[in-house]
Parts: sequence; C-alpha cells; structure tokens
Amino acid sequence: MPRIVSHADWIAARTKFLAKEKEFTRLRDELSRERREMPWERVEQDYEFAGPHGKRSLSGLFDGKSQLLLWHFMYGPEWKEGCPSCSFWADNYDGIVVHLRHRDANLVAVSRAPLEQLEAYQKRMGWTFDWYSSLGSDFNFDFGVSFTPEQLESGTGTYNYAPLRSKHEELPGLSVFFKDVDGTVFHTYSAYSRGLDMLNGAYHQMDVLPKGRDEDGLPYTMAWLRRHDRYED
Repeated sequence: MPRIVSHADWIAARTKFLAKEKEFTRLRDELSRERREMPWERVEQDYEFAGPHGKRSLSGLFDGKSQLLLWHFMYGPEWKEGCPSCSFWADNYDGIVVHLRHRDANLVAVSRAPLEQLEAYQKRMGWTFDWYSSLGSDFNFDFGVSFTPEQLESGTGTYNYAPLRSKHEELPGLSVFFKDVDGTVFHTYSAYSRGLDMLNGAYHQMDVLPKGRDEDGLPYTMAWLRRHDRYED
C-alpha cells in the first residue's frame, strides 16, 4: 500500500507529478512531429486484397481518403480464429473509423486467412471495420509480419527492424500509407511489437489505475487476456 496522506499533501504530490506528465506530453509531441517528418518510400507493387467490397488494390483500400492506417492482424491461413492480442487491439480501434474518416484517413485490417474465415470471426466478435485478406499476396511478407517456414527455421527473417527471434509465422504490426493526387502510394511509417502499445486505449486507461496493468508475476505479458467473448464473467 502507498502512503496515506492529508488532502493538502496529496495535492502537493499530484502537482509535482503533473510537471513530469507535462514534460512527457511535450516530448511525445516532439516525437510525433519527428515521425511526420520521416522520409517516405514509394510502394512499387500493386498488391491485391479480397474484402467486403470485392477485390481491391492497396490504392483502393484508401476508400477516397489520402491517408491509410493498415493493421496487420495475426490470422494465418490455417488458423481457426484470430489472435487474442490482435483482437484486444481491434476492440480498441473498431469504433474510431468514423472519426478518422473525418480527418482524411481510412482504417482497415489485413490478414492472410481466407476472407470467409475473417468474415465469420468478425461477425462473432461484432466488429464493423473493413477487413481484407491478403492470401496469395506477398504483402504480409514484404511488410515484415508473416514469415516462411524457411525463415523461421534459419532465423533469417526480420521483425521490427532486427533479426527475427520468434518462431511464430505471424506477428502484429501497423503500417501507414499516403496517396497523392496522382494516385501514387507511399509507405510513411510502420510499427511493431511494443511500438503498438501506445495505440491501445484500454492499456493506457489501465495505466492510470492503482494496480496499473497488473501483469507482474504472470507467466508472460497478457497471460490474463481472453477474446472478449471468452471471459468467464
């Protein structure tokens, strides 16, 4: 248990900590500015995806907007259901698409599972965002979230800009794209692993609780997590 103090002492402690929070906010604003100033790369390959609106190219996923947030959702072709951690993230971003679209951005998820599997799982989870299958495409491999058996065996894959240390065929990520008035698509940013942490609103709400994320002592991070329809209460 922490110290129990008077209201005056609590205000003094909170005010002192507020100064650190403001410093963090300013540093994050600076980091966000630097992120926006990073160079872009032209996407040369015209990938094809199957989704709720039929076959679409990467350019088509923008759906009339100039910016695209594309979530690499872990769901392999042979899997019976989507990754529970990615499902946790999807619970956070499902309801924000309408707001993003009013800031000239679209949000979609992409997985390698066949479209019919994605649609069945999406119906089960009650999500409404557009979810596309990249099955048969190099897209997931090119953007560093899917790995061949040879890569897993030899350890020659790359994840989060470093040698692959996992034996998982699928890993999570987020990629950001921009399309100019001529229709050229640019890759502006990608994040993986803990880089996705700041985009999970539920986790950050837990961070202000007395117990925080309460994951110390668990066999592994998120060992507590279940798909939202699999909790016992």
